[in-house]
Amino acid sequence: MNIVATILIYAIPLAFAMRAIILAIALIIDAIIGEPDILWRYLPHPVVLFGRLINIFSTSWHSSRATGYGRRIYGVIAIFLLVMIAALIGAGLAALGRIAGAFMHGYLWGYLWPVIILETVIVTILLAGRSLDQHVRQVANALTDAFTNAPTDDDLTAARHAVSMIVGRNPDQLDAPAICRASIETTAENLSDGVVAPACYYLLFGLPGIIGYKMINTADSMIGYKSARWLAFGWGAARLDDLANLIPARLTGGLIVLAAFLPRPYIAWRAMRIMWRDAGYHRSPNAGWPEAAMAGALNIVLAGPRKYGARMSTDAPLNPAGRIADHKDIYAALGYLWRVTAIMIMGLLAIGLWHISW
Repeated sequence: MNIVATILIYAIPLAFAMRAIILAIALIIDAIIGEPDILWRYLPHPVVLFGRLINIFSTSWHSSRATGYGRRIYGVIAIFLLVMIAALIGAGLAALGRIAGAFMHGYLWGYLWPVIILETVIVTILLAGRSLDQHVRQVANALTDAFTNAPTDDDLTAARHAVSMIVGRNPDQLDAPAICRASIETTAENLSDGVVAPACYYLLFGLPGIIGYKMINTADSMIGYKSARWLAFGWGAARLDDLANLIPARLTGGLIVLAAFLPRPYIAWRAMRIMWRDAGYHRSPNAGWPEAAMAGALNIVLAGPRKYGARMSTDAPLNPAGRIADHKDIYAALGYLWRVTAIMIMGLLAIGLWHISW
């Protein structure tokens, strides 16, 4: 019992102010360095490990012999266990850092550098700002030359290949404006899923929170589809992802509005108005908020009908009175990504330093 109690004490998250400062530092490192490719040539990325674990559960528990209701129950139990495993891993890593500090200095709270360094590294790895920028920028760069003339199918080959790496829709059916829209929508949605949401869960719950969230988000991307295969088994993962992103998505929309206020306040008012009016038209209960805010900030049309494989969606457009997006708007959307990140860094440093000063 004493051993269990000791481990639980070691696993207690750092103070809120310290987590705020660690998160700010991690956002700065991610913005400057990102994830060095050479590291993942020799080690599996944590998200890859999450995917393997999810695949084990889905392969073992997703039985075609079970009824739809049975598959749904299995899926709910699976995502519950996956999140618990992820949270326990996070708690174990937090405890590992404190154990290292206690071992080095002989007492529990006297030296926190090992856990601070460990948590900074882990949080940096689990943020995806620089990675998102790199993937979306490849699309924008591929379109830049094509837009100097009327783009042909040959001109769009590189852009279609680049956009296929970040969206699920059929790239062969996308013309230049559709490629632009897809890239900007991905930027807005993944600003929420890949930066703001993991930051929120680390700030609130420490390593168990951010690792648990990444497990939820990975599971949704793997099994949370409304297809015949995954509709029942992936229901739990999809609904839990919707719940986990409920606040972060709306916060992301608000941060985009705030970022739009800095150059010209009327842009922020337009972004707020479009977000409030059109976010609910999106088929996702969450993605519409950052996407509608981005549509208003850039004054472009986003969403609308799009093709996924052989299926054509009937999504309503966001900001239908806006103009057609072009490649320059992709760069502008990436600008909002980094302005939102800068606002987060400044806010987190202010929170952390204010608490420490008291």
